[in-house]
Amino acid sequence: MSSVVEGVTDQLAASASAGIPPDMLDGGLARDLADASLSVARRFQAGATMWCIAPQWEPHAHHMAVEFVHPVIMGKRALPAFALTDQDVVAQARSSVRPGDIVIAVAAADDRGVREVMRRIPAWGATSVWIGSGARPPSGAADHVLWIDDTNPLAPATGRFVIMYHLLWELTHVCFEHPGLLTPPPADECTDEVCITCSDEGRLAEVILAPTTAYGDALVRTATGEENIDVTLVAPVTPGDLVLVHAGSAITRLDPEQSR
Repeated sequence: MSSVVEGVTDQLAASASAGIPPDMLDGGLARDLADASLSVARRFQAGATMWCIAPQWEPHAHHMAVEFVHPVIMGKRALPAFALTDQDVVAQARSSVRPGDIVIAVAAADDRGVREVMRRIPAWGATSVWIGSGARPPSGAADHVLWIDDTNPLAPATGRFVIMYHLLWELTHVCFEHPGLLTPPPADECTDEVCITCSDEGRLAEVILAPTTAYGDALVRTATGEENIDVTLVAPVTPGDLVLVHAGSAITRLDPEQSR
């Protein structure tokens, strides 16, 4: 990870020479970029596709996709990336994103469509990156939040967002140059007959089909795929609802404005 952080630092001079304030990456943003680039590199290495959204500033969605798919430097990999520009960004992302993919957004914290997409990312099994400025989204709104503390509504047009996702692209390739970084550390395995942590599991799921009978199961989508669950405790449910699943049953339903 230290090599990735150093890569961010090395870009500060270039950013300043391009007219970008030299303190742009202060306040922890350099570390956030390093963390995000490592996560994105690991996902790409495992076969991910990146889906780019920017409902208010559509050119950013196209630019991000081109940034990752176009190997402008000899020897760099072309990475699969697409812009999602449908008016109903939630429906388009739902039909596009698969477990293991990456969703990256350029949007303000109050962008309703992006917020709805980000809330569903854990149920879709993807990794999320949210780039923006001004008021920050709620804590935990995305896996990686890359934010500029600038309340100017014209901040997205200043070029700093472009620098941000260009750095993300470049640092992702820095990670590729260090294969040892691309394998996530092994998860701790449970050896107890009854694991206290797993017994208290609550997985996010999105309802696909509601029950057809009073006590029937609902078909939901989770990070590991589709499954049928009991929704008696939270009924009635409708397609698109988000619920927490424990031991095959929905134990609570997330309110529309509730952060993941």
